[in-house]
Amino acid sequence: MNTFARTAVAGILGLAIMTTAHANASTESRDPHSYAQPDKVRVTALDVDLTVSFDKHVLSGSAVLDLEWLDPAARELVLDTSGLKIERVEDMSGQPKYPPLEFQVDKPDPILGSALRIKMPRQAKRVYIAYSTSPDAAGLQWLDPGQTAGKKHPFVYSQSESIAGRSWIPLQDTPQVRFSYTAHITTPKDLRAVMSANNDAKHPLDGDFRFAMPQKIPSYLLALAIGDIAVKEIGPRSAVYAEPETVTAAAKEFDDIEKMIVTTEKLYGPYRWDRYDILVLPPSFPFGGMENPRLTFATPTIIAGDKSLVSVIAHELAHSWSGNLVTNAAWKHVWLNEGFTTYVQGRIVEAVYGKQQADEEFLVAANELKKEFATAKPAEQLLVPDLTGKDADDSLSDVPYTKGSWFLQYLEGKFGRDTFDAFLRGYFDHFAFQSITTDQFVAYLKANLLDKHPGKLNMDEVNAWLHQPGIPADAPLPSSARFTVQNIERSEFVVGKRSAKDLNAQTWSTQEWQYFLDQLPPKLSAEQINALDNAYHLTGTHNAEIAFRWYRLAIGSGYEAAYPAMREHMLRIGRRILVVPLYGELAKTPKGKDLAEKIYAEAKPGYHPMTRAAVEKALREPGRQR
Repeated sequence: MNTFARTAVAGILGLAIMTTAHANASTESRDPHSYAQPDKVRVTALDVDLTVSFDKHVLSGSAVLDLEWLDPAARELVLDTSGLKIERVEDMSGQPKYPPLEFQVDKPDPILGSALRIKMPRQAKRVYIAYSTSPDAAGLQWLDPGQTAGKKHPFVYSQSESIAGRSWIPLQDTPQVRFSYTAHITTPKDLRAVMSANNDAKHPLDGDFRFAMPQKIPSYLLALAIGDIAVKEIGPRSAVYAEPETVTAAAKEFDDIEKMIVTTEKLYGPYRWDRYDILVLPPSFPFGGMENPRLTFATPTIIAGDKSLVSVIAHELAHSWSGNLVTNAAWKHVWLNEGFTTYVQGRIVEAVYGKQQADEEFLVAANELKKEFATAKPAEQLLVPDLTGKDADDSLSDVPYTKGSWFLQYLEGKFGRDTFDAFLRGYFDHFAFQSITTDQFVAYLKANLLDKHPGKLNMDEVNAWLHQPGIPADAPLPSSARFTVQNIERSEFVVGKRSAKDLNAQTWSTQEWQYFLDQLPPKLSAEQINALDNAYHLTGTHNAEIAFRWYRLAIGSGYEAAYPAMREHMLRIGRRILVVPLYGELAKTPKGKDLAEKIYAEAKPGYHPMTRAAVEKALREPGRQR
């Protein structure tokens, strides 16, 4: 059966599975980051009709929710909102006239927003909500023309993960609940709207866009962007969307995407989302990528010109199996999304770009995690953290990504790659289109791997990974001949036995530079850092990953010659991992903090709300920003 036929059949089977998915869904009684009550009533479908106002920085319109009532006695629908202006609510359950429903919006919580409580004289099957967003909605980033690449048109995009979807749509904003959706978006003419749904590359720019997502998704995967967006096809089921000034370079950088999809299908089963398109956003986007189904959102900072940073795309594609298909039921279980995805990312990179690159990328990440654990509290090192009273975004550290994927590498080593691949494929099929907990994964692991291969692994070893701080002593770690040589050269350079120019670094890969800069002492002598910059021109580099590490070293070494270029980096880029630690490092000294505050005052209007919050925390708590 050819690829498209397999995908079509998988989609039909997936839709059949989804209709009963909640019956087998997680045993998590209530998501602490949501007011919703999915044990009583669940949203099964969403239809939104929104008009964009760039002048007011507002989306306005309506949301229609299809409901499935699970508790016959329930007479209230509780939804999550944050800053929404609710105008009216109506019962759309089939009457010629839609009767109004009484509602109240609770006092807002600084983390959770406000519960929208809708009284139900009877259990309505459909509910209509007219509303508008706040200009400072946490899930929307509004950009003036000057903040875009083209400088001609405004731009807006959403970022719903973890719990910011409630700031632009009233819904059950919990990964426990999955729903299909349709949308009608009205825009100014000449601009394009795209969503995590079926996008038409040939759609006229007439201001009238309609979308459908038939597969059921959790709320954090709702996504919308509107702006001056061009399109280039890069494969039989993929296209790149980006500003016209960026689209050609992006298409060239990401033209291996079909190889990545085919590789992952061979390992873990068919791609079940029909198309895999990529939207390259303006540089203010706070993440490397966001796995919105059918339309990954990506930062332009991964366009290095040599495909050395496309593992971010491999990561977001991998989410099509781990995260989008099998989803964490609450944010304390986010390692089920990110740890599995980082593991699959490594397998994709290995298959498409070679084992050396995959191993070196993991070594860079593992060393970063070791550094983090050197100062992190034990509670911050757990794969399943206690998030009581904390923001859901606090779960998104290096721990679920790197420690989670390291655990899966450990399992692969214990059982062998072929056995573990078969287990993972069965896991994705078994829990397809469901939201699960760590306990459900452990039960599946025990029944389908441990019990079938007795003597290879016990539950104490599993629990050491899941519920104990640190990394177990027998954790596997790949080797790199290039890194081994570099370790010697770097040590000689640090103690003065080797000059900067004798490092022979002109041909180093991005991963080699990352490793080298990460492993240097946080402070070099003025002579050493000057010599490095003179030999390799690191100040002003266009590779954002190398630039971030170089400027972090420059701050620690007091190398103020790099500060003007560092400032430009911090003004231009809103990706949190590449700017927030720089603010934290600067804030460790009074002089540095003064500079950081001046840079932030200039950069703040172009930063996403999530980046702003992280920067402000870094300025308050230097050294605790990651």
